Amino acid sequence: MLNDPRKLIPVAFVLIWSSGFIIARYGMPHAEPMTFSFMRFLGVLLVMVPAVLLIRPNWPDRRQIVHIAVAGALLQAGYLGGVWAAVRHGMSAGLVALIMGLQPILTAWFAAMLAERVTGRQWMGLGLGLAGVGLVVQVKLSLAGLTPLSLGLAGLALASITTGTLYQKRFCPDFDLRAGSVIQFSVSAIACIPFILIFETREIHWHPELIGALLWGIFGLSIGAISLLFIMIREGRATQVTSLLYLTPPTTAVMAWILFKEPITLITVFGTLLTVLGVWWVVSQTKTVPHKSATVTLPQVHKETRYEKDNH
Repeated sequence: MLNDPRKLIPVAFVLIWSSGFIIARYGMPHAEPMTFSFMRFLGVLLVMVPAVLLIRPNWPDRRQIVHIAVAGALLQAGYLGGVWAAVRHGMSAGLVALIMGLQPILTAWFAAMLAERVTGRQWMGLGLGLAGVGLVVQVKLSLAGLTPLSLGLAGLALASITTGTLYQKRFCPDFDLRAGSVIQFSVSAIACIPFILIFETREIHWHPELIGALLWGIFGLSIGAISLLFIMIREGRATQVTSLLYLTPPTTAVMAWILFKEPITLITVFGTLLTVLGVWWVVSQTKTVPHKSATVTLPQVHKETRYEKDNH
């Protein structure tokens, strides 16, 4: 029995987050990337706005609203739109997963510059994780759909989620998740509109696969997984949080095997074990040794959030 239920948050996050590539396979044939993202963000707002009006949580001040909005646009519209658009324009899911696997390396490097000291052990863990991700996806890795456009879109997604994670940790690590969700998904929905009008046909085929993917995207990913991600960002170091994303490709591989009968090879198994070892090596480093010149203090212990206060 777990004494602290919060220890289950990383496990739940990895499982839910990994399903993103699965719903892409279901939803992609029936709607274009930014059109789907817009419907998904709008669906989240239809759920969250009435809840916020009813509960009346503490609303951030104007300056915090701006920071929360910037982080949301990067973590939502930038990352999700970039990944889905890259796949839509021909890049294989395996190559996208490999490129996204670079995020913990970038986060570690930038986090060290901002406030955290990334140890040699953590760098080794990050390297093992990246090697494991490469082994897992190399079976499906195909350059047939690689174009400058798809590569640029994947790069945009990578830059967006890396920057968004660090930006939120630095400028707005503590805010009410209900109010913050309304702000972030509103901005993300608005950000989708120009891309929909300029680059997409806005055609939607209301197939049961699309409806299921949309509902899971709203409730499972956009509300569930993103809330868990924000909690982990607030309570843990950015490097440790993002290293969990290394578990996404191997977990997705298992889901694809169950749902689509995609084979799992010995290379996949070995890569999964290597990835898990790399992630453990990073997240097991619990002590924080800040730079002497650091001007930012990142919270390392659990603090009572506004949501908890409201429900006491």
